[in-house]
Amino acid sequence: MKTIMRKYLLGACAGILALGGLAQSASAQEIVFAISAKPGSLQHLTAEEFTRRANELLGDKAQVTFYGSSQLGKDKDLMQKLKLGTVHLAMPSSIMSSIAGEAGLFDMPFLVKDRAHLNRIEHKIFWPMIAPAIEEKGYKVIGFWENGIRHITNNVKPINTPADLEGVKIRTPKSTWRVKMFTAWGANPTPMSFSEVFVALQTGVIDGQENPYTNIYGAKLNEVQKYVSVTGHVYTPSYLTAGATQWAKLPEDVRQILEQTAVDVQGWMYATGAMDDISLREKLGESMDVNIADRAAFVEASKPIYEEFATEIPTGKEMIDMALQLAE
Repeated sequence: MKTIMRKYLLGACAGILALGGLAQSASAQEIVFAISAKPGSLQHLTAEEFTRRANELLGDKAQVTFYGSSQLGKDKDLMQKLKLGTVHLAMPSSIMSSIAGEAGLFDMPFLVKDRAHLNRIEHKIFWPMIAPAIEEKGYKVIGFWENGIRHITNNVKPINTPADLEGVKIRTPKSTWRVKMFTAWGANPTPMSFSEVFVALQTGVIDGQENPYTNIYGAKLNEVQKYVSVTGHVYTPSYLTAGATQWAKLPEDVRQILEQTAVDVQGWMYATGAMDDISLREKLGESMDVNIADRAAFVEASKPIYEEFATEIPTGKEMIDMALQLAE
């Protein structure tokens, strides 16, 4: 009888402890983090690393749940969900220039010299001048991260100069300035969500696209593209972003942990991106024809884009001048 009673009491205690654990787990606030990038890309790897580090520090305060590969929507959908509060964090990239025109600075071709230059632009221009413009649109940028240095792939021919792009159907992100850029170079730009690119290339709806090596390789675009032309025409950041209203509702200690983790991950991300620039170019070269484009010819053809940005965006000329000075 005593043995039976002891087993009963132990079982009851275990049940109570289990229920207590569930209650504690259920009380932890879920922070939904969703991105459109695919596994293997630097954006996806960075999001995973951020999630891991943040959850270690958050403990039972909150829990970040990560969704990649457009599971919860494409970038445009996610930007809307940030405002609705159904998604708490996202990682937009090129689409940010359609949210705040000032972010179009990073669509200026050949503006960013290297990652060290980007770091100076981040601190001298992005946080003081661009981040506030994004916040005016109802968003809060938590971290300044990387998408990468962009190059052109296609199935028509190697791209050495802008003249080689004449009539080539090139997918671009839904970025006004990226479309203007490829139009100025003579291409036929086709804005399209990245999740649709593989099939569009496979079926010939488009001839090519432009992306960092990490996105090209991560999405297996080398399986449906013949040529990769090393242009390095744009360096695109990605932005760890929240909806301003929902962000303000998070406990202050949770916000501090998320912000600090976003800063801490940045160094890891840049190091990983630099290694990918070397290793992934070699891997892509195993199945694709690689050529180095004539940078000077593209720079010359890009001057009208700078002039238009300086005219259309009130702080455009000031930001361009500052960015060019920071390259020295």
